[in-house]
Amino acid sequence: MSTILAESATVSSEPESIKRRRGGLWRAILHNRKAVVGLVLFLLFCLAAAFPHIFVPWLHGPPDKVGAFDSELHPSLHHWLGTTQLGQDVYAELIYGTRESLIIALVAGAGATIISVLIGVSAAYLGGLADDALSLFTDVFLVLPAFPLIIVLATFAGKGNLTVVVLVLIVTGWSYGARQMRAQGLSLRNRDFLESARVRGERRSYIILVEVLPTMTSLIAASFLGAALYSVLTAAGLQFIGLGDSSSLSWGTMLYWAQNQSALLSGFPAWALAPGVAVALLGVSFALLNYAFDEIGNPALRPVRRHRVKRANP
Repeated sequence: MSTILAESATVSSEPESIKRRRGGLWRAILHNRKAVVGLVLFLLFCLAAAFPHIFVPWLHGPPDKVGAFDSELHPSLHHWLGTTQLGQDVYAELIYGTRESLIIALVAGAGATIISVLIGVSAAYLGGLADDALSLFTDVFLVLPAFPLIIVLATFAGKGNLTVVVLVLIVTGWSYGARQMRAQGLSLRNRDFLESARVRGERRSYIILVEVLPTMTSLIAASFLGAALYSVLTAAGLQFIGLGDSSSLSWGTMLYWAQNQSALLSGFPAWALAPGVAVALLGVSFALLNYAFDEIGNPALRPVRRHRVKRANP
């Protein structure tokens, strides 16, 4: 009877410990200024991607419709960022282009993080020949020049295909995170809680998924944010040089068309600067969240706060 009660108490306490861990993570995020600023920027971009009509309520029809407005209008109250040479509102294109840019960043970042976790943690835990093979595989991708490889893969695999661009970003963006995961996994491999799991006869998959990965939450989150930052900047660069779908609506294609139409030389800087600023702000949001998770996971990186000492009155 006492054994049953102990088991039930253990089962019932597990969700509470998980809730406490999540609650502690959220409290740490909300008490970190970098995390709060990055989270607010990221949520604004998510809102613009999910509900663009909220930000452009006056627009009727597709935002990239040719001839919808007068061409080459300078910024005004009716057109905040002006119009293009084809009569498209730049502000409307900027808002509606958020969706594709954000999808690329999140999907490519998630895919690269999954691969890095699988390879890095498996190499650290398995050790021996498996570790040597997986580490060699990771090192090959680390030493390869990333951007030339991206250009070659995007050109020959299918220019203009969004799926191909995402896959190329995943293939070229996982190796650095895998190296970090392996280093962290090596530091955990001989811990007491893993030894006790082995003594209990737990499977390797169970130990990796249930015992190892929960202790690496902050590192996994930081790896995802770093991969997402890499993806959004690289995707914009690919689209800017013409390796994306020029008919799609994203910040990179806006930069491509602005450069083709010589927007800066023609006296329409907002057309070229607005998508560049949007890419930079999304990158800043990922970078701030990444720095914040590094500080949350590693107390040595947290800034030292000086407390004023109150002097006693004589």
